[in-house]
Amino acid sequence: MFDFALILESVPFLARGAVYTVEVSVLAIVFGLVLGWILGLAAVSGVGWLRAITWAYVQFIRGTPLLIQLYFLFYVLPTWGLTVSALATGIIGLGLFFSAYATEIYRAGIEDLPAGQWEAALALGLPIRRVWTGIILPQAIRAVLPMLGNIVVSMFKQTALLSTITVLELLAHGMAIGQMTYRFVEPLTLVGAFYFAVSYLSARALRSLETRDEVRA
Repeated sequence: MFDFALILESVPFLARGAVYTVEVSVLAIVFGLVLGWILGLAAVSGVGWLRAITWAYVQFIRGTPLLIQLYFLFYVLPTWGLTVSALATGIIGLGLFFSAYATEIYRAGIEDLPAGQWEAALALGLPIRRVWTGIILPQAIRAVLPMLGNIVVSMFKQTALLSTITVLELLAHGMAIGQMTYRFVEPLTLVGAFYFAVSYLSARALRSLETRDEVRA
């Protein structure tokens, strides 16, 4: 049976882990979105070697488990003299993983735009920078917003893996309570409920944003 007293006692402790989890998620997502955008532009550039490097990066990151990547960054890089904190490792690891998926989403969004829009803009004599910022990018971002929203929610849930490299996020706090009280059901139930609540609310918020954007369009 549930020990509701333990649940009430656990809430303040888990709340600190929840705040930490949200902070790590936001930083990793911003890093991933920015890096993915840069790589996405590289993927559609006319520079062959740049496109090849971007393709190799995306295939490698998407083709290997996130947990192995985190272990490599946290346990292997220090043996090569590259040592960073567990928190920084978690943010970088999540951001790199997220950026690979964001790269493909951005690339697809740009390449799916009708070629006629490029031709019409260039025929009008618009500068390339104006074509990108005023015509191509706004449409591409609008098109990929639903897919980006899905992986943002997924990435938030992936933060639970950071407990394996000693990052004191929400799951680590829940496991600590379980180890101290020898009761894991209550704290892990609260951890799961928090992840579900944030994921659900984030999905609803993203859907609302998509709907508003569709109305404006």
